[in-house]
Amino acid sequence: MNKINTHKSDLIDELKEQSIYKIKLKALLEKIYIDSPPLAYIHSFGCQQNISDAEKIKGFLAEIGYGFTDIQDDSDLIIYNTCAVRENAEARVYGNIGELKHLKAAKENLVIGICGCMAQQQSVADKIKSTYPQVDMVFGTFVFHKLPEMLYNVLAERIRVFDLKEDNHEILEGLSTVREDKIKAYVPVMYGCNNFCTYCIVPYVRGRERSRKPDEIIKEVTQLVKDGYKEITLLGQNVNSYSYGFSGLLRSVNEISGNFRIRFVSSHPKDATKELIDTIIECEKICKHLHLPFQAGSNRILNQMNRKYTIEDYYDIIDYARGKKSDFSFSSDIIVGFPGETFEEFLQTVEVIKKVKFDNLYTFVYSKRSGTKAENLPDNIPQAEKGKWLRELILIQREVVTENFKRFLNKTVTVLVEGEGKTDSTYLTGKNDENIIVEFKGHHSLIGEFVNVKITKIKNWALFGEIINN
Repeated sequence: MNKINTHKSDLIDELKEQSIYKIKLKALLEKIYIDSPPLAYIHSFGCQQNISDAEKIKGFLAEIGYGFTDIQDDSDLIIYNTCAVRENAEARVYGNIGELKHLKAAKENLVIGICGCMAQQQSVADKIKSTYPQVDMVFGTFVFHKLPEMLYNVLAERIRVFDLKEDNHEILEGLSTVREDKIKAYVPVMYGCNNFCTYCIVPYVRGRERSRKPDEIIKEVTQLVKDGYKEITLLGQNVNSYSYGFSGLLRSVNEISGNFRIRFVSSHPKDATKELIDTIIECEKICKHLHLPFQAGSNRILNQMNRKYTIEDYYDIIDYARGKKSDFSFSSDIIVGFPGETFEEFLQTVEVIKKVKFDNLYTFVYSKRSGTKAENLPDNIPQAEKGKWLRELILIQREVVTENFKRFLNKTVTVLVEGEGKTDSTYLTGKNDENIIVEFKGHHSLIGEFVNVKITKIKNWALFGEIINN
């Protein structure tokens, strides 16, 4: 038997074992919680992938008999699904864990678990084990399907559980899911990353790239559309390197019957092809927007980041898309103050912003991550200087966006209504095809529907208008 088949056999045996633990745990919970079912509080930090993972964790818990609450103090199970991308995110998690000490002391059967990317790091697990005795479970990104066993061991055996096992070979399909949203759904198409950007911890905590089979994705999306979901976002650390061909997958999803739109994140510029742009433009359900992180405008810094493209390569993608569709929308990520970056190189990043005219930017001051290659690079830029650069960049982007958004004035856009607006309770909010916030007056019965909105006013963070022809 080859290695893959051996692993698959082991996985089948493991899942059978978890089914037994589900039965045992359910019976145990019914004994402990006689009057009402136990409640779980799940909080996810970080990206859409974490939100998707949390939905699967909730699926396991619902099968066992847990209900859910948004009030932490009312819960019988607390799980923090953590992010490891930036150190300040980790600091917040540690602060939150510390505050649970008194709640743990007051509730005999309260179970506290830490999972996700941060928890996948051995140094984090060791710190929690020695410093935070109130935490009962720490488990990484590969083993949340073993939650029944872990919970049973905590509640029945009264032992702490630490499981950081890595498993890169199989993707579990058909898992129960309790989704956070009833309008928009996240659908992972792949897990892990092979890029090893020098500032990024993801390949070390999510493992190497593993792609789901197309028929499984199509089956999931088809059911979501039947269930009434109006926006499907395909997820991957780098969707462009999807093993079975991402453009082909997009076209297949586009062919699914129903009134819905398609988004995806994230795309890596080194793998963004003309075929991908053609697919976006030619498929009517795919939003004409691409989130394409360029991170820095200097080729030297891009090389230090191990990004494997030049800024000229990046411009080629933009020019091809805009040549096909002049108002094709782009958003991006930028890191300010990467180790060794000069002010002149920072100005090259500013030049990219002015030239590309992004509709949205996610900007960050460089944050050192233990375990990455960039951790050891000399960094002599004072934090105050990095902050000054960031503020300058944000001001320039605001000017760019204000000018950009003028293209929508007096035009009608289609908006998926997501909820109540920020302006006041009589306003609704949603996003147009280009992923830009749109606010307008309307009745709450329109939430979850597509509406046509004529844009009458713009601000540097949103478009404003009035409903027509609805």
